[in-house]
Amino acid sequence: MAIEDTPEQWRVTATATPFRGNKTSVRTDDVVMPDGTVVHRDYQVHPGSVAILALDGEGRAVVLRQYRHPVRQRLWEIPAGLLDIPGENPLHAAQRELYEEAHVKAEDWRVLTDVYTTPGGCDEAVRIFLARELSEADGERYEVSHEEADMEQARVPLPELVRGALAGELHNNSLVVAVMAATAALAGEGFDALRPAEAPWPARPFEA
Repeated sequence: MAIEDTPEQWRVTATATPFRGNKTSVRTDDVVMPDGTVVHRDYQVHPGSVAILALDGEGRAVVLRQYRHPVRQRLWEIPAGLLDIPGENPLHAAQRELYEEAHVKAEDWRVLTDVYTTPGGCDEAVRIFLARELSEADGERYEVSHEEADMEQARVPLPELVRGALAGELHNNSLVVAVMAATAALAGEGFDALRPAEAPWPARPFEA
């Protein structure tokens, strides 16, 4: 048996949206189980996200420190952002986020990995890119606000981020997944064997 996720959709007999927020909402579905019973399933509906592990020529990752109110912590993260436009090309969104959050551009882009952050309660899908051959972005820095106005930026060697994740010092989902995936890629066939930047993404289809 192949160890591979596969599409499947159980029958939904009713659906409602009891809450609609600015970017996300909450949906309640009545789902028919294999034994015929019907159960309620509440979950957050999310537009999807992109995240970027940007590595400079010294193997250091661009990381940002930002306050996250739901967990009441200031977390070290990699640049990331929402797919604000339905059907938006995730590579274009990632390039925008890297510019806006870090004022950096990259010449080499690959898909590092695709994940569902919390599939038991949210349909958020994240495409994590690897970006290399970094340089300062052109033009003025993007004007940020709210939590982003207080962000700090650093460049940290990849092994140090792996150590911090394993030690329980770093908790951001995209950062932890990205540094582990990058380390595994380096130990295997290398970064050049990763999928191209515009590889298909069934979780969030897009036009090239």
